[in-house]
Amino acid sequence: MENLLSPSTLLTPLRGSRRPALAATATVSPRPAAASCALKKPQAGLAAAPSSHGDSGAVVGRSWMSFLHHGLAAAALSLAISLAPAPAPAAASEFDVLNDGPPVDSYVVDDAGVLSRVTKSDVKRLARDLEARKNIRLNFITVRKLTSKADAFEYADQVLEKWYPTIEEGSNKGIIVLVTSQKEGAVTGGPAFIQAVGEQILDATVSENLPVLATDEKYNEAIFSTARRLAAAIDGLPDTGGPSFKENKRESNFKTKEETEEKRGQFTLVVGGLLVIAFVVPMAQYYAYVSKK
Repeated sequence: MENLLSPSTLLTPLRGSRRPALAATATVSPRPAAASCALKKPQAGLAAAPSSHGDSGAVVGRSWMSFLHHGLAAAALSLAISLAPAPAPAAASEFDVLNDGPPVDSYVVDDAGVLSRVTKSDVKRLARDLEARKNIRLNFITVRKLTSKADAFEYADQVLEKWYPTIEEGSNKGIIVLVTSQKEGAVTGGPAFIQAVGEQILDATVSENLPVLATDEKYNEAIFSTARRLAAAIDGLPDTGGPSFKENKRESNFKTKEETEEKRGQFTLVVGGLLVIAFVVPMAQYYAYVSKK
């Protein structure tokens, strides 16, 4: 009985249960030592490395060469970003104008985003008053470019047919289109609108107000002066007139040879400056550092 209840007999299972953990610990314990030994190898290598000035200069040289490569890469990346073409604008915005239909109360669809709030308000006030008195409605449209039609006249006719499918709906409607990228405009409308304005004023606004002022990028003046000229004709007032190409010469979209050479010279200076920063400055700092050693 004493042998069965002795302390050694009771503790034997407990000790046995701990043996696998101890064995596992004994098995794993050499691994950290190996890892510790591996981490110490670079220190031993550094301790055995010579400390001569030549080796130090080589290390510094490699460091400066790495810095030089990083600087050159950064300069090249900056240059590539600055010369990257701008994202293309949304194409075929004229389709949105067609599908949205005529403006309910504003009389202006500024899809090109070139008209100010003052111009929109002035055109709205003039067109609303004209429609109330003469039952002639004017719709003004600006678009950046045309992709579906050859010119502004075809597009204006397309808008008139899309917005007002029948002659009864479109008889007293006028459509004024300004294409900013092509610097041109068009005026079209139903039979009642054409008769009220007259062919002479229609031709004058298309050849004077819209293209001349658009060439100078005076889009607000182009739209508002056209609105006033058409309203005066519908009211039977004397013609207010418009600008002519004699006073405002149309500028070409193509650069001259002198302008191209000037831009090329500026580009060369920019690239040369980046190369100087990427190469000369790091090398000067490297030689200054070596001379101090």
